[in-house]
Amino acid sequence: MARDIKELQKRYGAYSPTKIKRSLPSMRGPGPSHAKEVEKPKNASVTIKRLLSYLSGYRLQLITVLIMLIVSTLSSLIGSYMLFPIINRIARVETTIENSGKLATKVDEMLGSFRDIVFPFIEERLKNEHSADILIYVFSALIILASVYIIGVIATYVQQRIMLSITQGSLAKIRDDLFGKLQTLPVEYFDTNSTGDIMSRFTNDVDRIETMFSTSLIHIISGVIAVVVTLIFMITTNWILTIVTVVFAPIMVKSASFIAHKSRKHFKAQQVSIGSVNGYIEETVSGQKVVKVFNHENECEEEFVVLNDDLREKQFRAQFFGGIMGPVLGNTSQISYGVTIGIGGILMATAGLTPGALTVFAQYARRFSFPVSNISQQMTAIFSALAGAERVFNVMDTEPEALTLDNAIKDKIEGEVVLKNVTFGYDPEQVILKNISLYAKNGQKIAFVGSTGAGKTTITNLLNRFYEIDQGEILIDGKSIYDYDRDYLRQNIAMVLQDTHLFTGTVMENIRYGRLDATDEEVIEAAKTSSAHSFIMRLSDGYQTVLEGDGANLSQGQRQLINIARAAMSKAPILVLDEATSSVDTRTEKSIQIGMDRLMRNRTTFVIAHRLSTVRNSNAIMVLEKGEIIERGTHEQLLEMQGRYYELYTGIKELD
Repeated sequence: MARDIKELQKRYGAYSPTKIKRSLPSMRGPGPSHAKEVEKPKNASVTIKRLLSYLSGYRLQLITVLIMLIVSTLSSLIGSYMLFPIINRIARVETTIENSGKLATKVDEMLGSFRDIVFPFIEERLKNEHSADILIYVFSALIILASVYIIGVIATYVQQRIMLSITQGSLAKIRDDLFGKLQTLPVEYFDTNSTGDIMSRFTNDVDRIETMFSTSLIHIISGVIAVVVTLIFMITTNWILTIVTVVFAPIMVKSASFIAHKSRKHFKAQQVSIGSVNGYIEETVSGQKVVKVFNHENECEEEFVVLNDDLREKQFRAQFFGGIMGPVLGNTSQISYGVTIGIGGILMATAGLTPGALTVFAQYARRFSFPVSNISQQMTAIFSALAGAERVFNVMDTEPEALTLDNAIKDKIEGEVVLKNVTFGYDPEQVILKNISLYAKNGQKIAFVGSTGAGKTTITNLLNRFYEIDQGEILIDGKSIYDYDRDYLRQNIAMVLQDTHLFTGTVMENIRYGRLDATDEEVIEAAKTSSAHSFIMRLSDGYQTVLEGDGANLSQGQRQLINIARAAMSKAPILVLDEATSSVDTRTEKSIQIGMDRLMRNRTTFVIAHRLSTVRNSNAIMVLEKGEIIERGTHEQLLEMQGRYYELYTGIKELD
């Protein structure tokens, strides 16, 4: 058992890539999310154009959003600017009262004994006159100020609601296009791309696009508007303080960039460690019986401690750098604010800067620093979303299956199949099938036997046009399979595979999947044909029993019987049975065999089997080795030859 952390991460680091996402911080908040590793797009301009094409149907709504953003930003800035005259008006009143005191002093010096009468009269008169005026002015200004802010709130609400509708509509269209594209891709694509990787296009990558549409894009646009408009207001208020504030902007951007670079590295390491821990836990839990049988509990715990300690260290570093972004930018903003206020105080004493101007400018200085740092943070999410969009568009741009010809044949298929010198390889440099020739008349049963990897399943894949042959020809009823409509061709070929797959839904719905327009009576008849009817009736709700988790509440044999019933439902004249009984016990095999015998009646059938007892009644048996047919004949003929089939049947030499 491994103890070295590098060896453990090598084994389990990429074991559960789809589960890593749930353990990472969300990219939506202002915290360490920006520190997530950034995958930069390869062709940003092309990707942006394609993304914008999904927004093209919302032009009017987008214009409304832009207007609402401008209104919201302006209302906030205008509200702050309105404090300018209010504060100055109040300051003038205080100055007037102060001056009245100075005037009373002069009067006192001049009038002497009349001081006690004159001073109170002058001060009280000024206070009463100015108090009434200032109260009316402040009350009116506050009403206007509240109205401005209410307009801003309404604009923000409208903008968010409209943008939410645009985002979800665009994402729904992207997912529809992506899922629709998957339906057109050849089987080869799914063989060469993992399910987790394909699923990540619908989850991780689309989530990144959603973040960009709903959050990052709005933050950047509103941030740019806020910076430009705030800068204009700052310049009109005081150009000297504007220069002081602007000097700190590149310092904040540089600080954010430096911390983001450091934190991305540590979040990447954390991501690897999380994958290692998740992979180890999943493998150990699923293999608990083996662990306990060999008494490896202590060894497993020791290995987990190594992985867990490594994760703790990586998470500490990642969270540290992710967490200091806010404080660093906040303190830099406070320093900028303090310097601005200090210089503003000097300007008040020396250059006549009014209290209202300084108060308003202080608010602008805060508003200016926030969008600058926010824009730099949101660029991380933008790049990540564009990279995710490229992955989505790469799937959409994948070459689909060969198009069906306009004059494709849809004649009734009887079931005669002929292969002439068929050569094929999944990789052009490695040939799997070499000059395969055979025929099956309507209603005959042809069996393929041989070692694993001999090419048995490949033949049936070519019959369905899951792959295109390199050389040779495949004929059905004397016509090339490429002359048939592809969908029509597959409708006439039913398959029962070793690995059954049942969908979430009722038993009735799973059987009807073979032919969606089938009636309930036809479904039941197909179940009787496959010998599935009796066990289905013993289920809690019979044919309406809901299957979940790929039919986890059924035995392997029961799942296979439903699979056979589905094939019977299709009424296809050509049938492919690929190791249909290899994973069940002998007793269950007999039930399945009875169902398959009924299913094979009057159908051209190709059987792939390791259990040779299931192919003895075949019209012809093909023995394949290394992509070639080395023996062919009936069961009795092949035994008389005492060749490879004889060795396999008598057990002299087992299948590889």
